[in-house]
Amino acid sequence: MSESAAAAARSEPYSWFGGRLATGLVDVTDDPQALDSSGFWAVCITYEGAATFARFADVRTAPLPAGDWQGPSPERWETSLDRRGYIAAVERVKERIAAGDIYQGNVCRVLSAPLPDPAAADPAGLASLLAHGNPAPYAGAINLPTAGVRVVTASPELFLSRAGRTLTSRPIKGTAATAGEMLEKDIAENVMIVDLVRNDLSVVCAPGTVDVPEVVVPEEHPGLVHLVSTVTGTLRSDCGWPQILSAAFPPGSVTGCPKPRAVDLLAEVERGPRGPYCGAIGWVDADTVQAQLAVGIRTFWIDRDRLWFGTGAGITAGSDPQGEWEETELKAHNLLRVAAGRC
Repeated sequence: MSESAAAAARSEPYSWFGGRLATGLVDVTDDPQALDSSGFWAVCITYEGAATFARFADVRTAPLPAGDWQGPSPERWETSLDRRGYIAAVERVKERIAAGDIYQGNVCRVLSAPLPDPAAADPAGLASLLAHGNPAPYAGAINLPTAGVRVVTASPELFLSRAGRTLTSRPIKGTAATAGEMLEKDIAENVMIVDLVRNDLSVVCAPGTVDVPEVVVPEEHPGLVHLVSTVTGTLRSDCGWPQILSAAFPPGSVTGCPKPRAVDLLAEVERGPRGPYCGAIGWVDADTVQAQLAVGIRTFWIDRDRLWFGTGAGITAGSDPQGEWEETELKAHNLLRVAAGRC
């Protein structure tokens, strides 16, 4: 690909999820009411709530568009919290758990590294590497250069799917290298977050319809195992996307419970915003009333000629601070190698 052709590809808006390529950008808004109107929308909401909804005219089954990619080596990454800072943050959260302020909190850190060649940094190129080196059920990419949204996700976690009036969430809590290494605290984390998600969905779902068909199921992903549960509900007829997002966002699995107090505490102990990490990334088809939004974990984004990535761990009363740091390293290890082109 010539330099001019590569530049044109990088500037062309597109989204790609589940083998569907969307092109022909129509409009961009931050109003969630638009998701109840018409058309196909790519969705990116940062953890802090900054929303970008992009409607595309042409949606078709297609592979990822060709894209250049040169990523940073794993040694170039900097972190918002080093090991000592992260352990201190975990200890602070455990103190608040012991005091009864919260029951669980997800402590995160954000990594960044300079891109070796920003001119060779097309999200589609990175998404292609991830599809081979770290396949994920909710993988996707959004390229909206003029809106400042250039995101690639290899998320294993479903925040919300919608099929007509049926809502489904599949929260992940509990991570280990193998299923046999799961701890009691991993199961406790999952059960607590399931209750939180049930409460979130009950705000917008018809009484008696919120159910948990699967709870604490081990699920294998590249390099690790997660515990996953499923929560479903039937959306009330008077609720749409503004109400859904107001009730459920940010995702409970990446905040803690009670959610409002956990969010406030995490803002105190983490250094800086999370951005797309831990937000919501995916698509909404307003015409067919279908949607799939992933939790923005295992997610990269490009900003200011740097590549960004987030990693974190859920903290409970039984957490070992050093072990939680190691969990964040485990979650990041394979992804950073893939982004460097080493897998």
